[in-house]
Amino acid sequence: MSFVVGTALLAVVTALACALPGAFVVLRKNSMLVDAIGHAVLPGIVVGYFFTHSLNSPILIIGAALSGLIVVIGNEWLIRTGLVTGDAPQGLIFPALFSAGVILVSMNFAHIHLDTHAVLVGDLNLAAWHQLTVGGVSIGPSYLYVMLAVLALNALFIAVFYSQLKVTTFDPQFARTLGIRVGLLGISFMFLVSLTVVAAFNAAGAILVIALMVVPGATAYLVSRRLPLMLALTAAFAVGGALAGFWMAYALNAATSAGMAVFYGVAFVAVFIAKRLVRRRRAERGPRPSRRLRASTAHPAPRV
Repeated sequence: MSFVVGTALLAVVTALACALPGAFVVLRKNSMLVDAIGHAVLPGIVVGYFFTHSLNSPILIIGAALSGLIVVIGNEWLIRTGLVTGDAPQGLIFPALFSAGVILVSMNFAHIHLDTHAVLVGDLNLAAWHQLTVGGVSIGPSYLYVMLAVLALNALFIAVFYSQLKVTTFDPQFARTLGIRVGLLGISFMFLVSLTVVAAFNAAGAILVIALMVVPGATAYLVSRRLPLMLALTAAFAVGGALAGFWMAYALNAATSAGMAVFYGVAFVAVFIAKRLVRRRRAERGPRPSRRLRASTAHPAPRV
């Protein structure tokens, strides 16, 4: 497998792995929590590297995901106290964790060498550099198979808990009356989100990962409010945007992850404008008469 094809596949798989749980993140209005998790996992990555000496180790990914989960649990706890409201808890927790990670990197803790640019926006080409060979034949980047495993895990979780996720997303109170453990399911889902953010860290960094996770779902939400169709459109936007952004960056010799994020933003703006135009045209035409009214005017009642 050539390096370009392998990197393009890595871009698609990473985007898809982030977008699937991202659709529920958008519906649950937790988009900025992804940004907080993306920053908070940095100290977990550094400490995990101290024990594993591999950025692709499953132990490092799980450990760093637990670091991101601290933001979720701390955010929920501070809100329940009633002393801090809104999104202030996120602003209190994740800057402290991210700063601790920056300090550890600057101190060369665990002899880990991370460029500031790579920490913030990732480097898809660098993530695809190490190839997996079988019998002397390259079968693609080794990081590709890490993201394939994360994608499979996300798809399996959504398929198994689809009904519970749907109910808890739209009506948590009703879900509790059904006996669904809303809190446990929410923590489990956010741990999966944190796991995905950590796995995509090499490709998208702490900042651009929010674009991969939020923008495809937000774009699909503009088109359809039906959850099955929204999930399908989210996957389509994720794959199409990843390929288009990758080749655009390849042609311009620009940063690949940034090219993907820019294309996602352009696609969102285009769909948003189209949605506004369609809504304006419908408003100008006025409300359409109901079927019963059209039937009565087409076949008037006979006079007596």
